[in-house]
Amino acid sequence: MFKNLIVAGAAALALAVSAVPSMAQDWQASPSYGSVNLTTGFTPDPYYVSLRSGGPINVAQTLGGSCRGFVANAPDFDLYFTAGSSLPLAISVDSGADTTLIINDPNGNWYCDDDSGDGLNPSLVFTNPQTGLYDIWVGTYSNASLQDATLAISELSTY
Repeated sequence: MFKNLIVAGAAALALAVSAVPSMAQDWQASPSYGSVNLTTGFTPDPYYVSLRSGGPINVAQTLGGSCRGFVANAPDFDLYFTAGSSLPLAISVDSGADTTLIINDPNGNWYCDDDSGDGLNPSLVFTNPQTGLYDIWVGTYSNASLQDATLAISELSTY
């Protein structure tokens, strides 16, 4: 009886673990293209970062939902933001390739976008941004190839 209970418990635990989506990228890894500390009202606005989008991780399989694209394991960029006004925080990408944007916010929530920016470029706007760390990944939509891209961080507009 006790042995059957252990086996049943182990099977239930295995089922529960397999039902939890696997973690996507490693938000704790050092960012590939650096980081910045910005406080509301920062200049210059927008703040630009040149990078290469893409990587081997398919976020549709790891994060699911509306998340699309292929990204690196480590964040591309880390934004340490200090909020202090009613201005929104816009994070956008400009690229000749079809790019995606994945952000882990200070509360651990994942946000994804594909084409809300200009053309095939992504953009996410936090209307009431929180103070803290924003881990940012820029992906390529349909394959893992690396593509030139510019990340734009602004309180004034999206790009």
